[in-house]
Amino acid sequence: MRVSDFEYNLPEQLIAQHPVMPRDASRLLVLDRHSDRVTDEHFSHIVDYLSPGDVLVVNDTRVIPARLFGIRQHTGAKIEVLLLKQIEEDSWETLVKPGKKARPGEVLIFGDGMMTGEVLDITSAGGRVIRFHYEGIFQEILSRLGEMPLPPYIRESLGDPERYQTAYAREEGSAAAPTAGLHFTPQLLARIKEKGIKVVSVLLHVGLGTFRPVSAENVAEHHMHAEYYRIDVPTVNSINRAREQGNKVFAVGTTVVRTLETAAPKGKLVSSSGWTDIFIYPGYDFQIVDGLITNFHLPRSTLLMLVSAFAGREKVLAAYNHAVTKKYRFFSFGDAMLIV
Repeated sequence: MRVSDFEYNLPEQLIAQHPVMPRDASRLLVLDRHSDRVTDEHFSHIVDYLSPGDVLVVNDTRVIPARLFGIRQHTGAKIEVLLLKQIEEDSWETLVKPGKKARPGEVLIFGDGMMTGEVLDITSAGGRVIRFHYEGIFQEILSRLGEMPLPPYIRESLGDPERYQTAYAREEGSAAAPTAGLHFTPQLLARIKEKGIKVVSVLLHVGLGTFRPVSAENVAEHHMHAEYYRIDVPTVNSINRAREQGNKVFAVGTTVVRTLETAAPKGKLVSSSGWTDIFIYPGYDFQIVDGLITNFHLPRSTLLMLVSAFAGREKVLAAYNHAVTKKYRFFSFGDAMLIV
């Protein structure tokens, strides 16, 4: 299977630059993968597609202000650093722009010297390992110097950084938001729970693995970058109980899918934590997930491949073409898709 098999035509004006308010006012395209039926809905009606006893699984990671702007100590040239993964207390795997200038031994200065970073190594993916030096608490300095790491296709500034956090974001560590969850409001979640649907959480800190472009033309040759995940016992028990009783498990986003499938190597979900580089593309045999709530994804991306694995490539691309015709809003701040 080739990466070019996951291409579609998207007019640039359909790329959402601003989130809608309220969050659940987004549109919702519902794809029934069994009947091929496509329905145009609003996200606030998603509760109608869930049944009592079902489980809704969310990713409660919280985005950090991971984008830093600084200068190179020796030249004063501007440089941009995106924090991806904490390796040790003060050492991070990062993406650096322009990357070729940041060689091991280079010192970067942020906030007029409030913090410096020493480039230690070059990663296999072309990133940089940087050790930061500062006085005080790193999270407080980051909140002062860092910016919310919006995707490059969003060119407009974000007035309220909290709008790029889910309503249930809890544990800091992501370099990007699990965007499917951006559509939920506390009120909508309350309605879902009142209907008898269990809402549980897993954790996957979004990093390079989620948004790294696929460079190989053969899909099978792409290797996912590892991201940290955790799934606890109460969540496992709720999901296993629902499945034993014949109820469905709905994943809110591709990060939840990857977490659940990682934690079910033999079809039985178990409590676990660690690093996952699971790559899901057509031909994958899903063990846990029955329904998927997701945003629309970039052409040729691993996210589009995962969705295609779940619903079928031709069905997904047909649904995307429908969304283009109906002028849905695409990507992080865009509309949503429910696959049942």
